[in-house]
Amino acid sequence: MPRVTVHRKAHFNAAHRLYRKDWSDEKNFKIFNKCSNPNFHGHNYELIVSLTGEIDKKTGYVFDLGILKDYIKSEIEDAFDHKNLNVEVPEFKDLNPTAENISVVIYNKLRRLIPKDLELEITLYETPRNFVTYSG
Repeated sequence: MPRVTVHRKAHFNAAHRLYRKDWSDEKNFKIFNKCSNPNFHGHNYELIVSLTGEIDKKTGYVFDLGILKDYIKSEIEDAFDHKNLNVEVPEFKDLNPTAENISVVIYNKLRRLIPKDLELEITLYETPRNFVTYSG
C-alpha cells in the first residue's frame, strides 16, 4: 500500500521568556537578547502535525484527521493557548521554552496518542520566518 503524509494545521498564542535561572540578567540578555525580557513576550504560533503511514484499505485514511484535530485541541491548544509558558505550563517549569523545546514537548504529548506504525513530525512556526521541525 502507498505511504502518504497527512497534515493538520493549528495555532495557539502564548507568552514566554527565554532565560536560564542560573545565569545573570546580563548573560541572559547577551544570549537571548530581547527574548529574555523579564516581562515576557508573545507569539502567534502556527503548528503543523504530520503523520506518515500506509493508507488503510477499509477507510482510505492514513489517520482520521478529525481525531487528530481533537488530540491537538485537548493536548496542545487547551494546554498552551493564551498561557504564559514559563509560568502556567508544567512542562516548562525547568525547561527553557524555545521553539525547539516547545516542538519536542508537543511531539511527546501527541506521540503517546498516535499509533506507533505512523511517523509523527511536528513543524512549529514561532514567526512566519522562524520555524522548527521535530520528528523524534
